[in-house]
Amino acid sequence: MTTTPVIEVDHLTKLFGNFTAVDDVSLAIEQGEIFGFLGPNGAGKSTTIRAILDLIRPTSGTCRVLGLDSRKDAVEIRRSLGFLPSDLALYPNLTGKQTLQYLANLRGGIDWAWVDTLTARFDADLSKKVGELSSGNRQKVGLIQAFMHRPRVVILDEPITGLDPLVQLEFHNLMREHVGEGNTVFLSSHTLSEVERVADRVGFIRRGHLIAVEAMADLQDKALRRITLEFPEPVPAGDFQGIEGVHEVSAEGASVTAQYEGSMAPLLKAATAHGVLSVSSATVDLDEMFLEFYRDEVEASGEAEQGSAA
Repeated sequence: MTTTPVIEVDHLTKLFGNFTAVDDVSLAIEQGEIFGFLGPNGAGKSTTIRAILDLIRPTSGTCRVLGLDSRKDAVEIRRSLGFLPSDLALYPNLTGKQTLQYLANLRGGIDWAWVDTLTARFDADLSKKVGELSSGNRQKVGLIQAFMHRPRVVILDEPITGLDPLVQLEFHNLMREHVGEGNTVFLSSHTLSEVERVADRVGFIRRGHLIAVEAMADLQDKALRRITLEFPEPVPAGDFQGIEGVHEVSAEGASVTAQYEGSMAPLLKAATAHGVLSVSSATVDLDEMFLEFYRDEVEASGEAEQGSAA
């Protein structure tokens, strides 16, 4: 038995004039998962989200939420959806409470006891005018409005902007509880460490192209490791370049540092030939792996362009 994805993007392309913001992106997000959507600024994350929400119209391709067409069934979808944009804009002369009351009335009412719970969890001050709040406190109001109607689907674009670490932790706990009740979270970010803490799967996008979709557990298993080799005398870094699984080799004095994936054996074999004195290894931070992942993609893109020019 197959289930319909909660969010389904099918060959989405969006052009702005001659600029391709999103190019043939397809992905499916399942019920009960936190899906991380990662990419540097300008990668196409927000454009994809706006197309899913029917805030902009695709040049080609389709988007569906809860089995409904994002364009034809937009009003019905919004009844079950919460959204926090990256560029949150609220009425500056309304207080936080008045803002939530206004949005609640548009929805036909909400459970205010639940709003009080969210307010306490985020330590939000709803008595001040929005225009007087710091960016972090405005973001708290945005998070409350995204979750206050207990939506089946929540789409969050750069949600931790301005939040202090304790509020971030509470927000992560809320997301886990939300998906634990069978709901779904789409979490867009340019920071892997944020997504790493909570996501079940992650999609990588750069320059409008969806590069890969990985289970977070698999991504952590693929993490590069860093090794430092100590020798009795200086050894050229070039002696270790080209070895299977080895990346980013550098030498300083009698020390050689490299990143590697897979078996350490080929690297140790080369090191033994130089009379290695000591070896130390550690896992590379996933943020570094994230940057390495995009560096490889850029290099591959450059090689393709050179090939086409030739």
